Amino acid sequence: MPCARWAANIHVPIVFIKGYGGIPMYVQAIKGGAIEFLTKPFRDQDLLDAIQLGLERDRAWLENEKAIAALRARFNTLTPREREVMALVVTGRLNKQIAYDIGISEITVKVHRGQVMRKMKAASLPDLARMAHKLDFTADTSQGS
Repeated sequence: MPCARWAANIHVPIVFIKGYGGIPMYVQAIKGGAIEFLTKPFRDQDLLDAIQLGLERDRAWLENEKAIAALRARFNTLTPREREVMALVVTGRLNKQIAYDIGISEITVKVHRGQVMRKMKAASLPDLARMAHKLDFTADTSQGS
């Protein structure tokens, strides 16, 4: 059963502390989102380490969310045609193949491709492909986004 806090997109690091606990309880706590499962008695350092781990994971998650939000904001500046071209570019299609596929000139594809690279702030095609992957963006989603 999925944890309600994940369904609500609430990410709070949880340290599970229990007086006793077997493997099934441990597995359930970890599946429920706990980052650590401590059984009593435990050392103070174990709790401090678990809290530090939780803070580090939360910080990393927040940084990733900020980066994805900035990426989405840049993606939202693309026109529908630029999104279409981007979807084909990241699959490795050549400009002339893209031109043929969508019925425009190769020069127009080059212009759109340049605009995509500029707006997305991509330094290279692999960089753009990584961005598309992070956005879970494919040719199938280019029309509906």
